[in-house]
Amino acid sequence: MSAKNVIEDLKQRKLLKQVTNEEKVLDAQNKKKSVYCGFDPTADSLHVGHLIQLLNLKRFSKFGFNPIAIIGGATAMIGDPSFKSQERILLDIKVVNENIKGILLQIKKLIPEVSILNNADWLNKITLIDFLRDIGKHFNLANLLAKDNISSRIEKGLSITEFSYTMLQAYDFSHLYKNYDCMVQIGGSDQWGNITSGTDYISSLYGSANSKACGLTINLLTKKDGVKFGKTESGTIWLDKNKTSEYEFYQFFLNQDDQDCETLLNYLTLLPVEEIKSILESHTKEPHKRIAQKKLSEEMTKFVHGEEGYQKALEISTAFFSGDLASLNKEHLLSLFQTFDIIKVESGLNILDFLIKTQIVSSNREGRELLRDKAISISFMNDFTQDFVIDENSLLVDSFLLVKKGKKKYFVVELVS
Repeated sequence: MSAKNVIEDLKQRKLLKQVTNEEKVLDAQNKKKSVYCGFDPTADSLHVGHLIQLLNLKRFSKFGFNPIAIIGGATAMIGDPSFKSQERILLDIKVVNENIKGILLQIKKLIPEVSILNNADWLNKITLIDFLRDIGKHFNLANLLAKDNISSRIEKGLSITEFSYTMLQAYDFSHLYKNYDCMVQIGGSDQWGNITSGTDYISSLYGSANSKACGLTINLLTKKDGVKFGKTESGTIWLDKNKTSEYEFYQFFLNQDDQDCETLLNYLTLLPVEEIKSILESHTKEPHKRIAQKKLSEEMTKFVHGEEGYQKALEISTAFFSGDLASLNKEHLLSLFQTFDIIKVESGLNILDFLIKTQIVSSNREGRELLRDKAISISFMNDFTQDFVIDENSLLVDSFLLVKKGKKKYFVVELVS
């Protein structure tokens, strides 16, 4: 049965962690108020760890809220200490501004209906004295020190700089409450302390009986082995296709474990709960077909990269696993190459030296045997003499060539002068 309100929907999906006041959230929904979530620009792209909050802004929008995304142009200069083991490295203002450009475009593309604001527009106007007199006086030190996100860092060391972060975020909420009719703040479970700082601050400004401010947190998305979602051996999975190709993004979701699919479909898609249950039932009957993973990877790739990106990922996947890479165009090949560790080697080597230097083979003997059996192909050619020279004539795309060893092992090599 479809949820009648956002709280019910979050509970059905097992998303809801904590909420300050359910009635206030529902009242805000009924009155079509605004909801916000913050994104600090600590990199020039968002990653899959941000998807849950992006989808939640869209989820709230479906229930009548006006979504607001705050880019932390000011707070990124401070760094949120919440549950971090050590202090963040402070970012340069030029780096922050460059990061903002990339993130702003991503959010607008993914959630066209969202209003995007930069908290530097108001926080940078506040002087230190004004902050201490007009804002700091509303915060009780004992209450702040009791918050888990702050107390967890006290023993390891917490600077005044980082300590001030929760007050700055609270001021953000009050600014939106006053100027943008924003009654609800959402965030990950690590944001509970910061969110309640905001609701407490607004209550102190307007009185507890009058304040409509409320907030909620979402359960942390972890895999069955307890590892934080989005962390892989090869590194971060970015939303920028130039950092993580559409194919690699698609494969990341396609390769999720069966036991994680229910959570991921509920947390990261807007599919109705009933449809998710139906998908999981079909998957259970024929797990070898990977129905759940295919639907998950389709939904996520379409959300981030659109229909065109999804089709591109499908075409590359089909060609790669069928061994028909020759059917791919230049753009698709370069996208596929992004997923490989690129081996660099100088041009002009004979084929045996080339195979040894790139560590594609371990000995001249192995190389000679593979060449004799035509088990080495370079840029889709496999008929070589031992004195064949690897140079610009061997290139497949730009400065790259593709080496296939045996039936399934591929290597991408870049020739350098």
